[in-house]
Amino acid sequence: MVADPTSAILGRSVSVAEAKAHLSELLTAVEAGEVISITRRGKAVATLSSAERPRKPIDLDELRALTDGMQYSEVSAVDVVREMRDAGY
Repeated sequence: MVADPTSAILGRSVSVAEAKAHLSELLTAVEAGEVISITRRGKAVATLSSAERPRKPIDLDELRALTDGMQYSEVSAVDVVREMRDAGY
């Protein structure tokens, strides 16, 4: 399969003939999150992408900042759940 300059953005680029010959493989790649450009005579004519929106990657710095800002409790979550259960919640 041939790559073109847009492949760095879109993932990879294949010709219409290659797409026909390797459709199952391309669908597997798309299900894994890859975006594929389909070209005719070197010009992009279609984009193959997943029907489901990709999950947003976790920003570890943002997560760390969030958890660092949380206050710790002297009471364990297990004890809180037991108290709620015993109280009929």
